[in-house]
Amino acid sequence: MKFKNYNYILLLSLGLAVVSCKAPAIEPTKASPTMPESFLSSKDTNTIASKTWKNFYMDKNLVDLIDVALKNNQELMITLQEIEIAKNDIRVRKGALLPMVGVKGSAGVEKVGRYTSQGAGDASTEIMPGKEFPEPLQDYTLAAYAHWEVDIWKKLRNSKKAAVSRYLATIEGKNFVITNLVAEVAASYYELLSLDNQLEIVRQNINLQTNALEIVKVQKEAARATELAVQKFQAEVFSSKSMEFEILQRIKETENTINFLLGRYPQEISRDKTNFLSLMPNTITSGIPSQLLANRPDIKQAELELAAAKLDVKVARAEFYPSLDISASYGLQAFKPSYLFTLPESLLYSLAGDLAAPLINRNAIKAEYKNANARQLQALYNYERTVLNAYLEVATQLSKISNLENSYNLKSKQVDALNKSIDVSNDLFKSARVDYFEVLMTQRDALESKLELIETKKEQLNATVRVYRNLGGGWK
Repeated sequence: MKFKNYNYILLLSLGLAVVSCKAPAIEPTKASPTMPESFLSSKDTNTIASKTWKNFYMDKNLVDLIDVALKNNQELMITLQEIEIAKNDIRVRKGALLPMVGVKGSAGVEKVGRYTSQGAGDASTEIMPGKEFPEPLQDYTLAAYAHWEVDIWKKLRNSKKAAVSRYLATIEGKNFVITNLVAEVAASYYELLSLDNQLEIVRQNINLQTNALEIVKVQKEAARATELAVQKFQAEVFSSKSMEFEILQRIKETENTINFLLGRYPQEISRDKTNFLSLMPNTITSGIPSQLLANRPDIKQAELELAAAKLDVKVARAEFYPSLDISASYGLQAFKPSYLFTLPESLLYSLAGDLAAPLINRNAIKAEYKNANARQLQALYNYERTVLNAYLEVATQLSKISNLENSYNLKSKQVDALNKSIDVSNDLFKSARVDYFEVLMTQRDALESKLELIETKKEQLNATVRVYRNLGGGWK
């Protein structure tokens, strides 16, 4: 008879396995980004991304600012906590692979009706000769228990692997935050230097315009100029002074931006305000596009998230299969505390195995499986988009560096020519060979060209900052 029962159990188990194994096949998804062989026809594999940021940025003031930012920046601190969360999730997934063991103690009382099967049975039962079954019935238990889900289909192991991939992805996410933080501090620092130099140019121009205004006033006294000329020169002085205050405000805003990145309240930013135009951008070696896959933290993060999403699909697919749960308990149980340690009468133990599988209503499992597939496709598209964006960012900045170099050279020649024209126009104005309007226009053109030259120099420096970041540098 026992042999027949075992046969029934075996047949039932096989039936559960056959029915539940009708799980949908995993859709193949493979990330294979096809990248161009080079950026600007160069196949040199040397890349500035291999440099640490301390070797890339040589300005001591800038290096000190970046050091403070990496210690205090709140966004970076938040990202570090995300790593801790992901690390704890691995512990949770790892714990699910092991049996859960615990100890419990309980006490209770129960009174059943006499005219029930249990009540009638208890009333006619003697605990020992001459001693009836107690009423109400107390229950005291002290036992150890265990529960274990056997990982037959690698559901729990794949879940743990997915958690590991997401943990590694958060580390790459932290590296991406670092490389962006370094680039933001550097770009803001160069913005501040450019504003300092613009302020100096404007103040020099105010002195120049003030001197010209005094000359016009003298000429008016000598009847060689009109009140209109005086008012025009006065208006230019007011305009330049207004520009001075605008630049001062932008300097304060940029300083506060840097202080925010450094995680501190407003204070003056240490910097060298001289020789901004003499700063030379770093020499750029871009390497080849395929190196972005190894150097860019955001690409590696997207790749790891894709790997985790693929494992999530396997976990969701395993829900279609039977699950085997084993539970056991061992301890002491009695209706009276004095009997609790009476052995072997108070001894209890149990061992059970449950094999269960979804047979009829599997809509929730199917929906979760489809969601896992959809998230996997999202991760795939995100990976491909990240790779494409990385290449385009580098290509754009390399082109910008080349064009800015040509633009800067031409603007330098323009500034030199306009500086000479200012001296010429002043001499001609003094000798009454040109009118005040030409002097004003010459001074205005010279000011604009000098400000544009400073702006172009700033863009040159920031372009090298961006291409260094876009190539994957700045986090090492």
